[in-house]
Amino acid sequence: MYLIPKPKQVTNKEGKFFADYNARIVIDTKIRENEGSFAAIIGECIRKWAGLKLAVIKGIPEKGDIYLTLAPECGQQGYRLSISEEGIEIKGGDGAGVMYGVQTLCQITEQCGGAFPCLEIVDSPDLLNRGYYLDQTRGRVQKLEGLKKMVDLLSRYKINEFQLYIEHTYMFRNFSEMWRDETPITAEEILELDAYCKARYVDLVPSLSSFGHLYTLLSTKTYGDLCEMEDSEKQPFSYLDRMQHHTVNVSDERVLPLIKGMIREYMALFSSNKFNICADETFDLGKGKAKKLADEKSVHRIYIDYVKSLCEFLVEEGKVPMFWGDVICGEPELIKELPEETICLNWGYAPNQREDESRKMAEAGAKQYLCPGVCGWNEWMNLIENSYLNITRMCSYAEKYKAVGILNTDWGDFGHINHPDYSIPGMIYGAAFSWNREEIPFEEINRQISKVEYKDNSEQLVSLLAKISGNTRFEWWNAVIYYENMELGEKKMELRDLKKLEDAEAVRSTNEKLVEIGRQLKENAVNMDSSARQNINDYMVTLDGIRIFNEMGLFVMAERNGQDVKPDFALAERLEKWYMSYKEMWRRNSKEGDLHHISDIIFWYADLLRGRKRNKVK
Repeated sequence: MYLIPKPKQVTNKEGKFFADYNARIVIDTKIRENEGSFAAIIGECIRKWAGLKLAVIKGIPEKGDIYLTLAPECGQQGYRLSISEEGIEIKGGDGAGVMYGVQTLCQITEQCGGAFPCLEIVDSPDLLNRGYYLDQTRGRVQKLEGLKKMVDLLSRYKINEFQLYIEHTYMFRNFSEMWRDETPITAEEILELDAYCKARYVDLVPSLSSFGHLYTLLSTKTYGDLCEMEDSEKQPFSYLDRMQHHTVNVSDERVLPLIKGMIREYMALFSSNKFNICADETFDLGKGKAKKLADEKSVHRIYIDYVKSLCEFLVEEGKVPMFWGDVICGEPELIKELPEETICLNWGYAPNQREDESRKMAEAGAKQYLCPGVCGWNEWMNLIENSYLNITRMCSYAEKYKAVGILNTDWGDFGHINHPDYSIPGMIYGAAFSWNREEIPFEEINRQISKVEYKDNSEQLVSLLAKISGNTRFEWWNAVIYYENMELGEKKMELRDLKKLEDAEAVRSTNEKLVEIGRQLKENAVNMDSSARQNINDYMVTLDGIRIFNEMGLFVMAERNGQDVKPDFALAERLEKWYMSYKEMWRRNSKEGDLHHISDIIFWYADLLRGRKRNKVK
């Protein structure tokens, strides 16, 4: 039997408890919040996996019941789960502890049905703050239903913080020019999601770009003049420009009141006492309109003064400020100028991520979260092994440098093309290793996730998925850069890793490997339950998309190298038919969001394959 995250202490005992339909789920009267959530989660799990429908009551348990109670001696978020032949008891150090005991019991039920092995589990987290960060701006704007399913998943694996990255995809009351071309999340949706999270002991933390990464706000006619660089509202849309530019001009006295007003409107929707102002990747700071100020004071000085103003504003509003640490890592001592409550979000996403930034910020006295990633950005399938290596490493740094939390990130970058479900293994790695720092080898935890999350009795699914990403030859990053270089008539960035496309035979061999992975996934479907088996269609669409892009890469390389290439009408038609299936996948759990930008690129390539596009770059 597998349990994720791995409990700290499990004592197996003789015998089994056989649940009966006459049993009750009994909630102690000392529990005064979220009784409905506890009962619903246990009741539905036992109904589905044990085939029993149990009534819910409050009061004192009898023999054969499942009893939930509070026991402060279990500690913050800790729990004790006891299964004897007489019944089941879950004691939580607080409400969150009860919830985590409930989620552990559910994982046992899913693997054992109504015949529960007698055991005792004593468990508590290594880190009290274990978060997940989802890009809800640069591509996908997930529907409320999908976000709720994600919250269920977070709670299941004992993640207790959730942040949605927002630049422009919240429907601010007086900023219609900013969100009019999107499908923004609404105030009503945020309020409903916040209540849903709260009932599952997940803190929904507001996160809003307030410094850099304000592409859409600073591309409007109304607010474009507040951008550090001139004429931002006149530039055509570009994924690359959206990533690299559009920082506010801190020397303009209108900026702070505007940003504070947006923060005030947005934070009113959340019950959390935290607020993430982001403040990362301010690439243009001091290079345009604020250059004179930067020359007088230095770029780091004008950066920290602005961040300090926002952090102090948040503290006055009763909030704990959070911000990304990439800029301040250059001058870590500046952290001492920020309010002591402030949390620095120290990120790094490499498989072999160095520890220098974590060490420097710890030495400077920063209160920090360490922030790894699920490595899905610009990929059709997440780089699953990279995410494992990155997450385990960053969790080890969290222990070494006494970080106060982990925030596992899922970014969108060039359109958030990967299906949200493909981030689940990475999400679970973050949950497992922020709760219990004992590392589990890659193949072993993949077996566990295959069984526990996907109900795959062969325990091979996640390992098969991990093989997919290594077979991408023409990456989405290159597809976007080549499109923008050609369409905008300006070489803004060079393509990378082109050696992957130099050998046409190697590309064909790679596509054959993808076909074989698809066969293995289809063969493995019989080992999965019906709900997980439905994912097979999505895997096939993804595999087909990677193969099409690999072939398209050969065409692009030939054209790029000046060869006389013939139009490929058949590949263009395959691309368009594939994209219809991809859009169906997208719309299942996401609003339209940036899908129109992805469509522009896909259809441009279809036209290129038919010979209707020509390179504008000289």
